[in-house]
Amino acid sequence: MWSGDALDLDAYLDRIGYAGELVPDLNTLYAVHRAHTAAIPFESIDVLLGRPLALDVKSIEDKLVHSRRGGYCYEQNTLLAAALERIGFTVAGRGARNRTRGDALLPVTHAVLVVTVDGEPWLCDAGFGHQGPREPVPLSRPGAEARQGEWTYGIREEADGVLVLTFLREGAWRDLYAFGPQAAYPVDYVLMNHYSSSHPRSAFIGQLVAHRPAVPGADHRISLVRDEFTRLHPDGRTERRRVPPEELIPVLDREFGIRLSERDAGELVRMYRAEY
Repeated sequence: MWSGDALDLDAYLDRIGYAGELVPDLNTLYAVHRAHTAAIPFESIDVLLGRPLALDVKSIEDKLVHSRRGGYCYEQNTLLAAALERIGFTVAGRGARNRTRGDALLPVTHAVLVVTVDGEPWLCDAGFGHQGPREPVPLSRPGAEARQGEWTYGIREEADGVLVLTFLREGAWRDLYAFGPQAAYPVDYVLMNHYSSSHPRSAFIGQLVAHRPAVPGADHRISLVRDEFTRLHPDGRTERRRVPPEELIPVLDREFGIRLSERDAGELVRMYRAEY
């Protein structure tokens, strides 16, 4: 399903810094998920630059693994799915509806994974940005809290089998996204990717987006949307500052681990200066 046999697993494991066991159990699932979200940043720079985004495993591997770039949900979770499938996990896709924008009804454009271990389903998602989970979230116990360091997630069940991922911030539960029981396949992600990378209403069109849900050696999360850099702390504190054009490439490198070619960096800075 996820072309795990086409993945250079050793190169992927080196990219995420994982040297543990490769058995399809819960400990491995947690460890690989944590390592992936800590090592590979979320970013949609190619969308901003008008570059096509191929979702075959080899293209994603070349970009996120060998070129040490980041990617957004379809790239991140297709790569994670291929690795988990190669290790021996049972992996299914789902399409999710973003709920972080108030009462607005948004289309199903977010790609997530459901991984089954010993008959129990777990939500795995390496591609939701700085508010996304760093580790798998159990799906078999709606209402239970899932602590991930200083951060807490939950799953709420609604009608028709819809599950909602929630995030505890400043004493209140906030919806992140909702997804139903219907399976999504790689071909569905191709269609969703087309909308996200080209439709004028897509949140990734015309603005820079980069996130990091896990910063090595720290417990905060960071994001850069348009020209605003944000640092989110577990106690609710939020630090914000504007990133001027001359700092853009150093910030992407230093804070997010995103290293662009000279050509891409030059084009990005030119667009950034013109827009912001």
